[in-house]
Amino acid sequence: MEKETLRRTRIAELVDQDNLRAHILYYFGIRFFDFPEHTLEQVCHEKGLVVDTVIRELESPGENFKGSTDLPLMNYPVDLIMEYLKHAHFLFVKHKLPYIGRLVESFKANHKEYDSVEKDLKTLFPLFLEDFIHHIYEEEDTLFKYIRMLEKASRGDYNPSRLYDMMEKHSLQKCAMEHEVHDDEMQGIRRITKGYHITPDAPLHVKVIYYELISFEKVLQDHARIENEILFPKAMSLESVVKKKFFDKARFN
Repeated sequence: MEKETLRRTRIAELVDQDNLRAHILYYFGIRFFDFPEHTLEQVCHEKGLVVDTVIRELESPGENFKGSTDLPLMNYPVDLIMEYLKHAHFLFVKHKLPYIGRLVESFKANHKEYDSVEKDLKTLFPLFLEDFIHHIYEEEDTLFKYIRMLEKASRGDYNPSRLYDMMEKHSLQKCAMEHEVHDDEMQGIRRITKGYHITPDAPLHVKVIYYELISFEKVLQDHARIENEILFPKAMSLESVVKKKFFDKARFN
């Protein structure tokens, strides 16, 4: 779409053409549901934004809106994999989830097919959000902390009694099994949205919410795959090496 056409296009039409644009506009302080009949040029003028800057982002979304890149994580050491995962956690908590939360809060279905979805989402999503954030922080405070200690111990940097206590308290094999059991965190949301089923006459707000939920679920699946298929195998191998060195040294002392 040419720049001049974008300028003159209504916000609702822009978002209907590509639901990702709702997030891009939100990043600039434009909530699509507040200005559906404004043209892009009108709302930029009202918000004091440079329209060409907004258009550039709409045409070529930057790093805030691109999906995860296919990094060769299998070749990365454990500490860098954890940093990658922690950065993903930060993006979830500070960017993606607050945006989806705002979409849910402002959701007014005004459509008999989605009235119950609106009600259920407004009840369930805050609970999902609280549980999800708790899970992330618990993972960083316990699992990542233990793996980081193992990584340091593999280089000979450890306190013997503290390392022993941590190895007695934690089992990466058990953590990995529990992690796989809890991977499908969005099952409840999928159920109330009927698998994100959209009718031909679905309101724009529904399309945007479902688009973001589907996108987030895909990112979560990729995230879980990295943890299950890359982080845990590498960490368990590291744990095995550290335990052998530790107990071999203890036996000869």
